[in-house]
Amino acid sequence: MAGHSKFKNIQFRKGAQDKKRSKLFSKFAREITAAAKMGLPDPAMNPRLRTAVQAARAQNMPKDNIERAIKKSQEAGGANYEEVRYEGFGAGGVGVIVEALTDNRNRTASEVRSIFTKFGGNLGETGAVSFNFDKLGAIEFAAAKATADQMLDAAIDAGADDVESSEDGHVVYCHPDQLHQVVKALEGRFGEPRAMRILWRPKTAVPVDEEAGQKLIRMLDGLEDVDDVQDVYANFEIADEVLERLSA
Repeated sequence: MAGHSKFKNIQFRKGAQDKKRSKLFSKFAREITAAAKMGLPDPAMNPRLRTAVQAARAQNMPKDNIERAIKKSQEAGGANYEEVRYEGFGAGGVGVIVEALTDNRNRTASEVRSIFTKFGGNLGETGAVSFNFDKLGAIEFAAAKATADQMLDAAIDAGADDVESSEDGHVVYCHPDQLHQVVKALEGRFGEPRAMRILWRPKTAVPVDEEAGQKLIRMLDGLEDVDDVQDVYANFEIADEVLERLSA
C-alpha cells in the first residue's frame, strides 16, 4: 500500500465543487432509481443501491429526494435505464472514460461523440482506454479527520489497498466489492465520509500543456453537462496553477 500518489483522479477530487448542486442531485437520483429498478428497492438487500444512497448522503442529498428516487423505480411505465461506457481520447492523447445511464443509446452516443469531435477528441472501441485505469472503491475524508499516518494505519486495518493524503483531504481506495466493509470500519473511527463512490483511477498520467489542457477541460465540462452522463474520468496531469486558470 502506498501512502501517497501524485496521480490523483481529477474528477473525484474536484467533481462535487465543479457541478451545480441540482445537477449533482439529478445524477444521484438517476443512479438510485436505476439501481433500485435493476435489483430490489431495499438498500440493505441491494449493494448497488446501498452504494448510490451512501454516496448521495455523503453529498447531503435530502432524504426525501433519495426516497422519491427509490419510489420512482417502482412506478409503472418508468424509464428503463441502461449502463453504457464510452472510451476515447481527448487533446494531447489523454484517455477519457465516460459512464452513462440512458434510456436511449442512440441519443446518448450522438451527444457524447459530438462533444469529443468538437474539442479535437475521438471515440475509441470499448477497452481502448480502460486498460490504463483501475476500477476502485474510493472513500474521501476531510484532512482534519486524521493525520496521513493515522488514516493509512486505519485503512490497512480496514482492508483497503491504497491511500492518498494531502492538504485537501484523504482518499482511501479499495476493491469495489470491499467498499461497504471498508466504509463501515472507517466510519467507526472518523465518522461519515465526505464522499464515496466506485470510480476509475488512472495507472499513469499524460502530461498536457495549457493549450491542450484548455481543450480538454472544456471537453470534460461539456461531457459532464450531458444529462445521461454520470461520471467522466481522464488520465491527465497538468500544473496546478494552469488548472486553476483554466477552471476559472
